[in-house]
Amino acid sequence: MGLLDRFKKIDADSIKDKVSDAVDKHGDKVSDGLDKAADKIDQVTHGKYTDKIESGVEKAKEGLDKLDGKKDGDVS
Repeated sequence: MGLLDRFKKIDADSIKDKVSDAVDKHGDKVSDGLDKAADKIDQVTHGKYTDKIESGVEKAKEGLDKLDGKKDGDVS
């Protein structure tokens, strides 16, 4: 059985369940990591893209919230 055959057998629902479980357990850490990454990128770009960075972080956090059904971090 080749690698592609194995991927074909993977059930998309089971993958979503596994990701949702991981977000349930570690959503706060992921949210903190998003904030830290955003701060670092904002620092490196000298605030040039602050609005776009904040928008991206907000959308990423909303995606996390949709996966596990709870608010993992402040969307600011």
